[in-house]
Order: sequence, then C-alpha cells, then structure tokens
Amino acid sequence: MRRRYLIALLIAGSAAGGVARLAAATPNEVEIMAMKFDFTPDTIKVKAGQPVTLVLTSIDRVHGFKMPDFGVRTDIVPGLETRVTITPAKAGTFAYFCDVFCGDGHEEMSGTLIVET
Repeated sequence: MRRRYLIALLIAGSAAGGVARLAAATPNEVEIMAMKFDFTPDTIKVKAGQPVTLVLTSIDRVHGFKMPDFGVRTDIVPGLETRVTITPAKAGTFAYFCDVFCGDGHEEMSGTLIVET
C-alpha cells in the first residue's frame, strides 16, 4: 500500500513539474493594432531571454510589419490575426515599422521594442 502511494506521488510530482516547465516556456502576448500611419502601442517593453508573441491586427487596410534586428517581416491583413514570436537575447532598443506604403504620413508609422534585463 505504501509503495503504491509513493508511486502515485512520484507520478503526480512529475506531471506537475512538466506543467510548470510548459507554463514557463509559454510566451507572453502583446497586442499591436495597425491603422493608417500608426501602431498602437508604439512602445513595447519586454524582458531579455523571455519569449514574447506579438499579436498583430489591422483595422483599415493591409500594413507591413518589419523588425530588422529580429529578421521579422510579415503582412497584417484586416480581419486576420498575425502572430510573431521572438525571444530577445540582449537588452536594447529596437525599431519596428510598416513597410507597405499607406499614403502621406506612412514614414511615421513605426514603433520601438525596449528589451530590459
């Protein structure tokens, strides 16, 4: 009887440890909305070494999303959710911007990713 109890405890402990590891590996999510000439929010703060998923949406038209320092380039299509996961390795300030021309003011459509230690 004691042996079965010990085995049950070991199995439960192993399963709980696996869940804890899975939770630790799950990235944080940051929602970014694109609209003509603007990203909201235009400043994002994350921690170095921790995965983060950028959830990109557009409310008006197709926009681009480019983050050169992370090798990220994607389109943001109205009505669809675009998800990009990155794991910043080092602290710093990194730019992101729209690379699909959307009219006068397009040059101002940018944002900043701040990676803290």
